[in-house]
Amino acid sequence: MIRQVNKGSHNQLKVVDIGINTHQEPVIYMREDCHICRSEGFTSSSRITVSSSTLSIVASLNVVDNHVLEQGYVGLSKVAMQRLKPDLNEMVTVGHADVVSSLTALRKKVFGNTLNYTELQAIITDISEHLYSDIEISSFLTVCAGGRLLPDEIIDLTKAMVNAGKSLRWPKYDQVLDKHCIGGIPGNRTTPLVVSIVSAAGHIMPKTSSRAITSPAGTADTMETLTEVNLDLSAIQRVVQETGACLCWGGAVNLSPADDLLIRIERALDLDGEGQLIASVLSKKIAAGSTHTIIDIPVGDTAKVRNRESAERLANLFTKVGAACGIHVRCIITDGSKPIGSGIGPVEEARDLLAIFKRQQDASQELRERALLLASHLLDLAENCGLASGLERATSILESGKAYEQFKRILSAQGGGKSLPSSRFQHVQPSSKSGTIVAIDNRKLARLAKLAGAPFTPVSGLRLHSNVGDSVTSQTPLFTLFSDSQGELEYAMSYYNDNTDIFSISGRLQ
Repeated sequence: MIRQVNKGSHNQLKVVDIGINTHQEPVIYMREDCHICRSEGFTSSSRITVSSSTLSIVASLNVVDNHVLEQGYVGLSKVAMQRLKPDLNEMVTVGHADVVSSLTALRKKVFGNTLNYTELQAIITDISEHLYSDIEISSFLTVCAGGRLLPDEIIDLTKAMVNAGKSLRWPKYDQVLDKHCIGGIPGNRTTPLVVSIVSAAGHIMPKTSSRAITSPAGTADTMETLTEVNLDLSAIQRVVQETGACLCWGGAVNLSPADDLLIRIERALDLDGEGQLIASVLSKKIAAGSTHTIIDIPVGDTAKVRNRESAERLANLFTKVGAACGIHVRCIITDGSKPIGSGIGPVEEARDLLAIFKRQQDASQELRERALLLASHLLDLAENCGLASGLERATSILESGKAYEQFKRILSAQGGGKSLPSSRFQHVQPSSKSGTIVAIDNRKLARLAKLAGAPFTPVSGLRLHSNVGDSVTSQTPLFTLFSDSQGELEYAMSYYNDNTDIFSISGRLQ
């Protein structure tokens, strides 16, 4: 939170950019013999208010050896410098951070109690205003995971996350459509296809997407390899006015801002709790002004949702929370037993999209069919036309090239198209057995792509050459692994060599 500075304080030090990337958590660095540390009783991990001449932030303290900083100086991490915006050598004032009262509600949840809307709103507001440390955010996510949020708490959490940020409104339109996949299936990059098909059919679909949480790529990561995704609110409105749709990153426009802070910690924890998942998805839909949305819930042994019973429970929660928050939700339970597309990782998934749009013979038919299924549900939801009619129309739009033309209009409106880059290093991995692939471990396959560098290095990832049901020999390539560094490529292959059960093949060793 930006606050007015207490100019009467005398606890002042000169700023130095210490050049340390602490991601999104502001950190300050003070000498162990600093007179302010001693007089105020600061220790490592203390929460400190740092005030420049115009702005104020809350940061976590790291105490460093005396030789690291000159006497009279305080070091700021990169994100602390970005938020405080001080001049180098500017005098800043440091002091104790105010008590964050919502931590009382957090502790209440730790001990198994139910939180009301006021308490959840206080937590989300304080997280949005950067008053929580990463440890405290981790605690909140952990106590909300594992089914610990009741339906009413999920509803209140969703509303609190919407109210903490900005919202888009589309008063000219009675229906604003959206879609989301809860993830867990490598290569399931249907969103750009669905958005292009449905908006080419004349519907409004302002799609704001997240970056990857636990996967090798999110829709925003993939779209960023093709065009600009960091659009502000006015740019989103302009693009939608011009094309009827957009495909951008929601984190750039402060829609449900707490969600992006939570996602950052979820990624580090490799955690995606049920209640937080629902609140995260629906808060962004509501903040984007959506009135109707479909939710794709893939089910499989190594998917995020493992069985039909869990999928139906999740679908019921999505529908209930959506209705309570004023958005019409339809959940589609789909096959999550194997990877969908052939490309895994931002650039490789973009290649899959372009192959389908261009109607290439080597395009992934499973990804194409999944996108058409979801598009038909959206058309039915919007027009009550029936799934068969919706599927026929969606297929016609894709096969005629209208969807590709619409996709290119969206790319142009968002800043123009980009050429896809290539990785510097790659490795083709053949099968070790002859037989039939009977299963692929989605989680381990996704981890393999991440270890190669995805999504942080967009060219990194892998391309599947064989999927479940295919017959292979010892000469058949299973996949090509891509990386932008030799070290990451070797690191990923070391993981594969320790986990050759990623591909389950019926047959004898060669």
